[in-house]
Amino acid sequence: NVPVGALHEMAATRPCFPPVDALRVSQDRILEKEMFGRLGIPTPPYRAVDSLAELEAAVAALGLPCVLKTRRLGYDGKGQRYIRKPADIEPAWNALGHVPLILEGFVDFEREVSIIGARSTNGEVRAYPIVANTHRDGILRVTLAPHRHPVLQKAAEIHLKRVLRHFDYAGILTIEFFVRKGKLVANEMAPRVHNSGHWTIEGATTSQFENHVRAVLGLPLGDTSPVGQCAMVNFIGTMPDRDSILALPGVHWHDYGKEPRPGRKIGHCTVVASSAVERDRLVRKIMRKLPPR
Repeated sequence: NVPVGALHEMAATRPCFPPVDALRVSQDRILEKEMFGRLGIPTPPYRAVDSLAELEAAVAALGLPCVLKTRRLGYDGKGQRYIRKPADIEPAWNALGHVPLILEGFVDFEREVSIIGARSTNGEVRAYPIVANTHRDGILRVTLAPHRHPVLQKAAEIHLKRVLRHFDYAGILTIEFFVRKGKLVANEMAPRVHNSGHWTIEGATTSQFENHVRAVLGLPLGDTSPVGQCAMVNFIGTMPDRDSILALPGVHWHDYGKEPRPGRKIGHCTVVASSAVERDRLVRKIMRKLPPR
């Protein structure tokens, strides 16, 4: 949400990484989808919407179900309405129609994954393994890493490198994808360290945060390999009991010091285990310890 105009003024006289244009594009879902399209990265079908009549026409073109979103400032499920039947069209417009919108065709996906990569000012690129993400109410709840799928890993890295080259990028960049019928469909990008990469703090040889600093300073990038089977569990709205979480083996506690609020990410824990079976067992234990929604 940093104002792009202010950053353009700063970038005119001194280096600014990640590039300002990457922020500008990522702040507008239409610009983002258009950029993906130019780079040959698949996206859901979409239409820009600025009136109720345009929304009705877009629904007719894309079909039902579909998702109406604000073009800017939406995150963690905010600024979105599902349209499942014709009667949903007008209420969705009434809820969101005070700002420019985008209508996206609904993707009936098998899972959601993301890839995080770093590119340095000298052009060196390293990618982390893709991870499997679970959302509820539009908010990321759990990330499992790595999601071992060589075909998807290769495709995700190709897409990631195209975006990095397009912006002459420096820093960490994240792309979120839907997986549908074994193919990747781009949802959105984030020109920054990302929630789905928090597992790297304890779970990777070099965390996304360290590689972000290395990248913008032009230092050699660190090894992105995982050190085990890893997970990240978000704490949403209310923190769980710290001691009961830390009593679990291979679990690490991160408290953001934020005021509790419904739907707000106020902390997370990471899990590092020797096997996926043990990791998943620990994640289930953690989930049972989280306060009720």
